[in-house]
This record gives sequence, C-alpha cells and structure tokens, in this order.
Amino acid sequence: MISEQDVLTALDHANDGYYCHFISLNHPYVYLIDTRLSLFRSGDEWAIAAEILGFPPRGGFIELNIYYYGNCLVNLEQYNNRPTNTYTVYPIDEASFQKTAPEEFLNPTAATMLIRDVNVPVQYNKEEYAQAGIELTELEPDRIELEELARLLITKHPDLFRATDAELYKFIPAHLSKVLVLDEWHHKDFTVSPPKVLTDQEIVGAYELNTNIGGLHGISCEDLAALICEQEGRLAQQAQQEWNSSRPGSYETWQQLAKVLATGDVRHYQPTLPPNTHWSNWPESGAL
Repeated sequence: MISEQDVLTALDHANDGYYCHFISLNHPYVYLIDTRLSLFRSGDEWAIAAEILGFPPRGGFIELNIYYYGNCLVNLEQYNNRPTNTYTVYPIDEASFQKTAPEEFLNPTAATMLIRDVNVPVQYNKEEYAQAGIELTELEPDRIELEELARLLITKHPDLFRATDAELYKFIPAHLSKVLVLDEWHHKDFTVSPPKVLTDQEIVGAYELNTNIGGLHGISCEDLAALICEQEGRLAQQAQQEWNSSRPGSYETWQQLAKVLATGDVRHYQPTLPPNTHWSNWPESGAL
C-alpha cells in the first residue's frame, strides 16, 4: 500500500542527496522551453518522472532532462560515485544541430533540423513567433536565439521533443503503469537542502589554516567557533522558512498527486491553483 505521506516526505527531501535535486524551472543557467510530468504506480510502488526541456548556453545543446522520484527506482546513474536522479536526452541530431545553429543562434541559411530522425522545417517568420507568444530578443537584427526557435518548434512538433516510454522507464521498473500525464501544473521551485554544519575538527582546521596565512588577527579559536555557530543558526533558520513555504508537501499540487499515487484514482487531481509551468512564467531561467 502506498502512503500519501511517504510520497510527500520523499519529495520534501528530494534535495537531500548530494547529486539529487527537485525540479527546477527557474534555473539561472538553463532557458526553460517545455515541461511534462508523468506518474507511475503498481501495488506499493510509485514513481514520478518530470521532463524539463531546456537550453543551457554553456552546454551548447537543447537538453531534455528527466528528473526521477520514487520508492522503487532502479539502476540510477552515478556521478563521482554518488547516485543522481536525472537522465539527459538529446532529441536533436548533433550534426544537424551544429549546422542549423553553429553559434547558438539560428543559421539564416538553414532549412531544416533533424529531430529524432525527422527533418523539421525551421522558421524565420517573425509573425509565427509572435503568434506563439514569443517575443524575439533580437540581440542583432533578424537574429533568432536557440531557445526561441525551440519554444516555437515544440508547439508544432511536441512529441519529437518529449521523452519516449523507453526513456521514461530507464530508472522505473517496467511493471509500473503510467496513470497520469500533465503538461502543466502549479509549481514552486524548491532548492533548499540540509545546511552544512561544520564539525569541531573542521572549525579547528579552518582556524589553523587562516592563522598560518596571516588571517584572523586577534580572534581565538573559541571566538571563531562562536561566530560560525551564530552564522549556521541564521542560515538554518532561513532554510527552514524557505523549506516550510516551498516544499512540495506544502501545497495542493503535490498533495493531490500523492493521493493519486496512493489510490490510483486520477480524480483526486482537481487543481484550483493556476498552472504556471509555461516558460513565460519563469523569466529568470537562463538569465546568467
């Protein structure tokens, strides 16, 4: 039997793993393009797969990052010998991508882009973008940025940019059934993780290091420990306030979805909060 509270507790602590994170739509290094959420269950097992399509300029490619949560995940990938809850898919053929957008914006001579083995026409008509609610930044005359192109293309070819069942089930046991798929929902970014608390040995080490390089004039090790303790207390209080206000279990989206997972009855998802996962609601994504 699946417990609603167990689901919410797992989501509330999704940031506790070293390389595990909750869904982030306002990531400063990734332009948000599209989202999708899929729920899976079977007996006493549950899983959630969240698809976040984005463009990280420093990475250079359109990425489909799939975030996984659940009590039955298998074969999670490792990074620095630690598990991670994400899997990255690149829907666009690399050679085609480099030809169509060699400098992170649309090549004016390009005609198509190869997406999952399908040649898709690329668009230069500014009216097409305007009709899709995309305001072109035009850093240079007639220049179309990659995130702008992708935001238009997914409105015309959504299935080509979204995860296949094989990709969704990469870390989810095959016997779980997909019970609900959402292309929009009410979301709060949630980045809080347990604050780092220095041990007495680490404080002594920091004191000795700074003393050796000529720092901490007139401050004893006891004074440094007191300052660190005071700072950790403030940070812990701030983190607790943010955790209380934005953790998944604090609002109806995830409360209702936990009930769906616990019962298998999708009628428990009856949102009253407006959906906000469209890229236009997250203007700080990709801002850095």
